[in-house]
Amino acid sequence: MKEVRVGLIGLGFMGTTHFGIYQNLPQAKVVAIADGDAAKRTGNISKVVGNIGGGDNSKGLDLSGITTYADGLELIEKADVDIIDICVPTQYHLKYALAALKAGKHVFCEKPVCYDVEELAQLAAAVKEAKGFFNVGMCIRAWPEYAHARECVVTKKYGEVRHALFRRLSPSVAGNAWENWYMTASRSRGAILDLHLHDTDAVCYFFGKPDSVISRGACGIVSDNGVDHVMTTYVYRNNTNLLVTAEGGWGAAKTVPFEMSFEITCEKATLKLDGNGYKIYFNDHVETPELHVGDLPTGWHQELDYFTKCVAEGKTPDKYQTFESIADAFRTVMTEMKSISTGKEEEVR
Repeated sequence: MKEVRVGLIGLGFMGTTHFGIYQNLPQAKVVAIADGDAAKRTGNISKVVGNIGGGDNSKGLDLSGITTYADGLELIEKADVDIIDICVPTQYHLKYALAALKAGKHVFCEKPVCYDVEELAQLAAAVKEAKGFFNVGMCIRAWPEYAHARECVVTKKYGEVRHALFRRLSPSVAGNAWENWYMTASRSRGAILDLHLHDTDAVCYFFGKPDSVISRGACGIVSDNGVDHVMTTYVYRNNTNLLVTAEGGWGAAKTVPFEMSFEITCEKATLKLDGNGYKIYFNDHVETPELHVGDLPTGWHQELDYFTKCVAEGKTPDKYQTFESIADAFRTVMTEMKSISTGKEEEVR
């Protein structure tokens, strides 16, 4: 298989996570890195902090043989790479994505794909004209437990779904990132866009784009006035027997464990992911599905392995997503923000 050369922009929590995954993918090789922090360009990532654990960052990264740049645009212009992987704060996603697509590169962009619907329109036009592939890090679509559950839902293996609840709750991420950007609503929009978006996307992936949403949010719990906690009901008018809800937030104390969970109640069984793992519950017994993930245990591993293989083989990467499906989820979470603002049920356009 052809070796795929990767240029990675941003060495924060997700950038360093991606770097580690690429090191273990035989078809991928990181050959260029860009970050504005001079210390990170030496491999020093001791200040990088995430909200769901990770390795010992004091050990640093071995950047031997990797060309480093202080600016992502310079990397896009000068580096001999196949893929540009964008792992920077949301406000910079559009700038680097447009530049990389214009340069003819394949692009993997971390979520959120962009900042608002106006940026989404610009990006959609660029993706339509681009020679390279474009994928977004909506990793839940590739997460083994979610992927298995979705297959059960869409095939109606256990009958019709009656209720689905998705939760994503994080300890406070205040002070965890460059310039504390998560806590600035004008940069991150709060937990609703940076965290809860994953479950909005899961809802759309499992059940399709909803007709409308009813959302309530708590603002300014830890940020300067972003939506730090949100609860949403997703309305599907063609299925009044279906109740779909999601809750997300990052306002909890820093000692609270991170939670990503779901409970999907079908006619014949309940699919549940929580601290006890992923199980399928019946009235008289419980099953633990075999996921067969090997060395690709998370959605991050799965999505990057798949994307790099598609680039190597020249195959359109559409297993987990299309741009329009990602756009539907983005428009839905934007509508949730509108519902919080107006206090009303809002139509998803």
